[in-house]
Amino acid sequence: MCGLVLAAGLSVSAAFADGIEPGLWQVISRTQTGGVIGPPHESSKCLTPQDTSDLAIAFSPQSRTVNSTCTPIERSLSGSQLNWRLTCKGQLDMELTGEFNFDSPRHYTGTVQTKAAMAGMAMIDSQQNIEGRWLSACPQ
Repeated sequence: MCGLVLAAGLSVSAAFADGIEPGLWQVISRTQTGGVIGPPHESSKCLTPQDTSDLAIAFSPQSRTVNSTCTPIERSLSGSQLNWRLTCKGQLDMELTGEFNFDSPRHYTGTVQTKAAMAGMAMIDSQQNIEGRWLSACPQ
Protein backbone atom coordinates (compact mmCIF):
# COMPACT_ATOMS: atom_id res chain seq x y z
CA MET A 1 0.00 0.00 0.00
CA CYS A 2 1.14 3.51 -0.70
CA GLY A 3 2.58 5.67 2.02
CA LEU A 4 0.97 8.92 0.92
CA VAL A 5 0.38 11.23 3.83
CA LEU A 6 -1.26 14.60 3.49
CA ALA A 7 -1.37 16.79 6.54
CA ALA A 8 -3.79 19.59 5.99
CA GLY A 9 -3.76 22.40 8.48
CA LEU A 10 -7.42 22.82 7.92
CA SER A 11 -8.45 23.07 11.50
CA VAL A 12 -5.73 25.63 12.07
CA SER A 13 -6.73 29.19 11.43
CA ALA A 14 -4.82 32.01 9.77
CA ALA A 15 -5.46 35.55 8.60
CA PHE A 16 -6.60 37.29 5.46
CA ALA A 17 -5.65 40.89 4.70
CA ASP A 18 -7.88 42.35 7.44
CA GLY A 19 -6.93 39.56 9.81
CA ILE A 20 -8.57 36.73 11.62
CA GLU A 21 -8.14 37.39 15.28
CA PRO A 22 -5.60 35.47 17.31
CA GLY A 23 -7.21 33.59 20.18
CA LEU A 24 -9.02 30.40 21.05
CA TRP A 25 -10.94 29.00 18.05
CA GLN A 26 -13.63 26.31 17.95
CA VAL A 27 -13.52 24.23 14.76
CA ILE A 28 -16.43 21.98 13.81
CA SER A 29 -16.07 19.63 10.84
CA ARG A 30 -18.48 17.18 9.23
CA THR A 31 -17.38 14.61 6.67
CA GLN A 32 -19.64 13.23 3.97
CA THR A 33 -18.66 9.97 2.26
CA GLY A 34 -20.87 7.96 -0.05
CA GLY A 35 -23.82 10.24 0.66
CA VAL A 36 -23.57 9.63 4.41
CA ILE A 37 -22.77 12.57 6.69
CA GLY A 38 -20.77 11.60 9.75
CA PRO A 39 -21.21 13.13 13.19
CA PRO A 40 -19.66 16.54 13.80
CA HIS A 41 -16.08 16.56 15.08
CA GLU A 42 -15.29 19.47 17.38
CA SER A 43 -11.84 20.70 18.31
CA SER A 44 -10.26 23.88 19.60
CA LYS A 45 -7.01 25.60 18.83
CA CYS A 46 -5.25 28.56 20.39
CA LEU A 47 -3.84 30.74 17.61
CA THR A 48 -1.03 33.22 18.15
CA PRO A 49 -0.51 36.32 16.00
CA GLN A 50 2.20 34.35 14.19
CA ASP A 51 -0.34 31.58 13.45
CA THR A 52 -2.76 34.12 11.96
CA SER A 53 -0.23 35.81 9.65
CA ASP A 54 -0.49 33.75 6.40
CA LEU A 55 -3.91 32.43 5.35
CA ALA A 56 -2.82 30.76 2.12
CA ILE A 57 -0.13 28.68 3.85
CA ALA A 58 -2.09 27.82 7.01
CA PHE A 59 -5.21 26.64 5.16
CA SER A 60 -3.45 24.70 2.39
CA PRO A 61 -2.41 21.06 2.71
CA GLN A 62 1.20 20.03 3.14
CA SER A 63 2.22 16.91 1.26
CA ARG A 64 4.68 14.24 2.26
CA THR A 65 4.58 11.38 -0.18
CA VAL A 66 6.06 7.95 -0.75
CA ASN A 67 5.54 6.28 -4.13
CA SER A 68 3.62 9.33 -5.42
CA THR A 69 4.59 12.71 -6.82
CA CYS A 70 2.59 15.85 -6.16
CA THR A 71 2.36 18.85 -8.45
CA PRO A 72 2.96 22.25 -6.86
CA ILE A 73 -0.17 23.40 -5.06
CA GLU A 74 -2.36 25.84 -6.97
CA ARG A 75 -3.61 28.68 -4.73
CA SER A 76 -5.84 31.67 -5.30
CA LEU A 77 -6.50 34.21 -2.55
CA SER A 78 -8.91 36.98 -3.52
CA GLY A 79 -10.27 39.19 -0.75
CA SER A 80 -11.74 36.87 1.85
CA GLN A 81 -11.90 33.82 -0.48
CA LEU A 82 -9.16 31.15 -0.64
CA ASN A 83 -9.18 28.32 -3.18
CA TRP A 84 -6.51 25.66 -3.61
CA ARG A 85 -5.91 22.39 -5.44
CA LEU A 86 -3.30 19.67 -4.94
CA THR A 87 -2.87 16.67 -7.24
CA CYS A 88 -0.64 13.65 -6.60
CA LYS A 89 0.05 10.76 -8.98
CA GLY A 90 1.74 7.42 -8.39
CA GLN A 91 0.79 4.31 -6.49
CA LEU A 92 -2.11 6.34 -5.09
CA ASP A 93 -3.62 9.08 -7.25
CA MET A 94 -5.19 11.84 -5.17
CA GLU A 95 -6.84 15.18 -5.78
CA LEU A 96 -7.61 17.61 -2.96
CA THR A 97 -9.50 20.86 -3.47
CA GLY A 98 -10.35 23.45 -0.86
CA GLU A 99 -12.54 26.52 -0.72
CA PHE A 100 -12.59 28.82 2.31
CA ASN A 101 -14.63 31.94 3.01
CA PHE A 102 -13.34 34.19 5.80
CA ASP A 103 -16.52 36.19 6.33
CA SER A 104 -15.38 38.03 9.45
CA PRO A 105 -12.34 38.27 11.74
CA ARG A 106 -14.11 35.79 14.06
CA HIS A 107 -15.70 33.30 11.64
CA TYR A 108 -14.92 31.22 8.57
CA THR A 109 -16.37 28.29 6.61
CA GLY A 110 -14.67 25.86 4.28
CA THR A 111 -15.13 22.81 2.11
CA VAL A 112 -12.42 20.26 1.32
CA GLN A 113 -13.00 17.61 -1.35
CA THR A 114 -10.81 14.50 -1.37
CA LYS A 115 -10.72 11.99 -4.21
CA ALA A 116 -8.27 9.09 -4.35
CA ALA A 117 -7.84 6.06 -6.58
CA MET A 118 -5.44 3.13 -6.63
CA ALA A 119 -4.89 1.16 -9.83
CA GLY A 120 -7.84 3.01 -11.36
CA MET A 121 -10.25 2.00 -8.59
CA ALA A 122 -11.85 4.75 -6.50
CA MET A 123 -10.75 4.49 -2.86
CA ILE A 124 -11.91 7.78 -1.36
CA ASP A 125 -14.51 10.32 -2.44
CA SER A 126 -15.38 12.58 0.46
CA GLN A 127 -16.25 16.14 1.35
CA GLN A 128 -15.44 17.84 4.63
CA ASN A 129 -17.42 20.93 5.68
CA ILE A 130 -15.61 23.09 8.22
CA GLU A 131 -16.70 26.00 10.38
CA GLY A 132 -14.39 28.03 12.60
CA ARG A 133 -15.57 30.37 15.35
CA TRP A 134 -13.48 32.61 17.59
CA LEU A 135 -14.25 31.93 21.26
CA SER A 136 -11.98 34.10 23.40
CA ALA A 137 -8.45 35.19 24.05
CA CYS A 138 -6.06 32.30 24.58
CA PRO A 139 -5.80 31.12 28.20
CA GLN A 140 -2.65 32.33 29.91
